[in-house]
Amino acid sequence: MPEGPEIRRAADQVEAALKARPLVQVHFGLDHLKSRGAALIGSRVSRIDTVGKAMLTRFDNQLTLYTHNQLYGRWTTGPADLQPDTRRQLRAALVTDSSAAHLYSASTIELLNDTQLRKHPFLSRLGPDILHPATDKSCLMDRLMQPAFRNRRLGHLLTDQTFVAGLGNYLRCEILFLSGLHPTLRPIDCSGEQLASLTHALIELPRQSYRTGGITNDPATADRLMSSGASFEQARFYLFRREGLPCYRCGHPIEKTPNAGQPCYYCSRCQPTAAG
Repeated sequence: MPEGPEIRRAADQVEAALKARPLVQVHFGLDHLKSRGAALIGSRVSRIDTVGKAMLTRFDNQLTLYTHNQLYGRWTTGPADLQPDTRRQLRAALVTDSSAAHLYSASTIELLNDTQLRKHPFLSRLGPDILHPATDKSCLMDRLMQPAFRNRRLGHLLTDQTFVAGLGNYLRCEILFLSGLHPTLRPIDCSGEQLASLTHALIELPRQSYRTGGITNDPATADRLMSSGASFEQARFYLFRREGLPCYRCGHPIEKTPNAGQPCYYCSRCQPTAAG
């Protein structure tokens, strides 16, 4: 599933295609929305916000299109007569006189007014967006120490969207590795130094992934690997999907274990089970 950085990059792409241009055509592919397209004709995208893995396309008529890509959703942008070569099902098409943005395969799409948005059962439960400028180390340290979170294992906590919104499996694994923390540790088990390392990684890695299009490995290492013939997918991570391969730091084989319903990758030498 796309994580916060991928959704923010998609939002940037759609915003660049549509912002401030009046919509001349709107199509929805889901039955509950097919009659709602007319409400957006003539409106303009004022901005696009993201909250974790959710995208909020805000129009100047006070309506907001809430979309969640889930596992298969994908945005495509291009000219007004955009016709991508795809077998995916078109779920939403927003078209101006010169540009278009199409959303394919997503199943979570709603057109909401401000009141509905504030009371939305999913959005109202989300923690702070991991990429939002207001989400800083102090904010994250405070959340780690809250009673609802401080006794939970980090391998589970980091993908809980009520803790922070936007982290998924690859960011969880990479953040814990960079912090030197085992997935079974809890915030309450960790030293102040370890928590400081964790909050630093929580801030920096998602932002690096956003800037680089998905690289969480050391950028110089990733560049060197790709220059030597490695693919982007082979070079982009410290340890995610690298089970059995040597850790870039210590050479120990990367391990994998089930955690929160997903495979969690870690280095048992760099991430000991005992807290510092």
